[in-house]
Amino acid sequence: MSAVPANGTQDEVNNRLNFFKKLQAVTNKIHSTSNVDEIMLDLSQDICDLFNCDRLTIYAVAEDKSSIVSKVKTGLNSVNQLRLAVSDKSVAGYVALTRRVVNIRDVYDDAELKSHSPELHFLREVDRRTGYRTRQMLVAPVVDERSGELQGVVQLINNRDGTTFSGIAEEGIRELCKTLAIAYAQRLRPASVVRSKYDQLVAEAVLSAPELELATRSARRKNDDIEQVLVRDFQVRLPAIGQALSKFFGVPYEPFKADRIKPADLLRNLKREYVEQSHWLPVEEGPEGIVVLATDPEQVRSARVIGDVFPKKKLSYRVTTNAEFRQTIDQFYGAEADMGSVGDLLSGLEEGDEEGGELSESDLSAAAENELVKLVNKIIVDAYRQGASDIHIEPRPGKEKTVIRFRKDGSLEPYIEIPASYRNALTARIKIMCDLDISERRKPQDGKIKFKKYASLDIELRVATIPSAGGVEDIVMRILAAGEPIPLDKLGVLPHNLERLKNTVGKPYGLFFVCGPTGSGKTTTLHSVLNHLNTPDTKIWTAEDPVEITQKGLRQVQVNRKSGLDFATAMRAFLRADPDVIMVGEMRDKETVAMGIEASLTGHLVFSTLHTNSAPESIVRLLDMGMDPFNFADALLGVLAQRLAKRLCGHCKLAYEPGAEELQLLLSEYCEELRNTERFREDESAAKDQVLAGWQKRYADGQGKFKLYKAVGCEQCNGGYKGRVGLHELMIGTDRLKRLIQEHSRVAVMLAAALEDGMLTLKMDGIEKVLSGMTDIKQVRAVCIK
Repeated sequence: MSAVPANGTQDEVNNRLNFFKKLQAVTNKIHSTSNVDEIMLDLSQDICDLFNCDRLTIYAVAEDKSSIVSKVKTGLNSVNQLRLAVSDKSVAGYVALTRRVVNIRDVYDDAELKSHSPELHFLREVDRRTGYRTRQMLVAPVVDERSGELQGVVQLINNRDGTTFSGIAEEGIRELCKTLAIAYAQRLRPASVVRSKYDQLVAEAVLSAPELELATRSARRKNDDIEQVLVRDFQVRLPAIGQALSKFFGVPYEPFKADRIKPADLLRNLKREYVEQSHWLPVEEGPEGIVVLATDPEQVRSARVIGDVFPKKKLSYRVTTNAEFRQTIDQFYGAEADMGSVGDLLSGLEEGDEEGGELSESDLSAAAENELVKLVNKIIVDAYRQGASDIHIEPRPGKEKTVIRFRKDGSLEPYIEIPASYRNALTARIKIMCDLDISERRKPQDGKIKFKKYASLDIELRVATIPSAGGVEDIVMRILAAGEPIPLDKLGVLPHNLERLKNTVGKPYGLFFVCGPTGSGKTTTLHSVLNHLNTPDTKIWTAEDPVEITQKGLRQVQVNRKSGLDFATAMRAFLRADPDVIMVGEMRDKETVAMGIEASLTGHLVFSTLHTNSAPESIVRLLDMGMDPFNFADALLGVLAQRLAKRLCGHCKLAYEPGAEELQLLLSEYCEELRNTERFREDESAAKDQVLAGWQKRYADGQGKFKLYKAVGCEQCNGGYKGRVGLHELMIGTDRLKRLIQEHSRVAVMLAAALEDGMLTLKMDGIEKVLSGMTDIKQVRAVCIK
């Protein structure tokens, strides 16, 4: 029986033995595989549990040797890749530079960091973006003992005990790094260095090195797929390309199988457009687990999204060519390639006789399968795939062409022009798709297209036709893509507003409005709120026109004015159907608002939207409808005004440090509406200093400097912007505000009271999002009136 060391208890010895026993199991698994990256992804949670830490990041040395890149990350917000310079500007970079193990109690303690190096910094930007608070860190280098070359860095984050990582943990991370160094050295010892995915084609004498170089240059010059160039111009067969990819990625090649059965259960939560963008697809589940088909398995594996889609499932990767991947998508989701390109379809239309007058509706029966029908389908599919919200078809009088534009991220962009001789046929075709009267050209008409009848996309379009000058008809089609509600925490609401919003909508009864112009995201926000409230013990009724977002657990009613089912009728029906929560798509008339107030006062939580500019103006608008101010004040929980501003592209936005003048301009704009508050009237300078101090705390770096971003523009965005970000103005129905409502106070008085109660105006919220790097002040000014 071994003796217990004098400087330790039996428990400590047992803990140490148990720790290294578990570590040995981890190292055995690493040594037993040829694919180190894959096994580390599988073992990441085991390593976190072994070291009793929250998160783990493993970096590998980049090709330039001057930076390290994250290969394995655990925790939230782990999709994006981190690249750090080998320098003391970050903890991991410092470890890579010095090749020393660093154990830090609190990375926010500048004195502790400087005890390691006077220039050592912690990158607080990552915490600021993710909302996670890093404290303890244990970081060690992965170094090849033979060559002395750095291979990477292992970083453990936040000891679950809240204390500094122990000496046993330091010993353990050194052993783990030695194991990784051996495994990486063995993996990186192939006879020949592979420079590209297609080098194996040269090694197998399928084509020569100059031919591969020529194909690469040709693909780059024509902005073409290199695999298409190899097949079309150099007669390389797809199986040969597949075998080259297999050699490069170290996973088996999977050719297209025409007899493959569609795995409906695996595809349940995967939409076609996501699969096309992410380049991975589950094709079957067998003894090896879920077989994942990908064109770049390494990238897909490192992103770790699949683990979130199929949690706790074993995954097996296969590589395939781009062409065979598209074939498999068409096999599972339905082919759309037969539409052809817009250019080809238009060239077919151009052959029509423009001089011979316009086509009549009678021509459509013969042209049911012609280029025009395909073109209409193609327009809708392209609009959906490009992320457009609306399609505008704008015919011009005479022989001028019909212009088609898409609204993307709030702005209209030209798409194509169609010959004038086809404008009546185009209008008639769209009217036929939504069952409208093709002979009626003098009155506006409204209808819907269920596009699944015409193509494989499961979307609806709301169609409006409007007679315009010159005897033509404009058509506007809004794309109503069936979607899931966005979680309330992911809606982009500032933490200050989010807490107040959750407290407000969590009340058992009352009236809550979301206001803003058409297309400002009101319905999306309301469904996020309903998703937050949607529990098995809650009955939720909604009346919408149209039903765009569906949720399990909600009872949703589609308003149909033609049959007499309007919002007021639906409200009356809901009150007899034992509701807890009622959502009405819009309150535009006195009867609906009065019923909403009555329902909220009788113990129901009522949500609705309004078309108003700001939160205080919404109250005045409702009072002008003739509402009783005392009942309305009692019922009101709050009003959320909303706008959508263009979001800066995350790939190309350029960081810069704003000058004092620009910062002062932002501060002045931020404080413009605060001047009517009591705090500003007493001491404006002190109030401004208080605002600036709050900005420093939330957005400045360790040296008190701010970082703003400029729009640049790249292939993935439109002029430096991609997507949109919500700006919010949340006014809570406080006792002071309710008193002002009862007194019929002016908008300015209500605004001042709301600001003193903690409200941020739309522009103030926008400036906060400028400082956090989401957008720029130009876009905030574009959507805010003041």
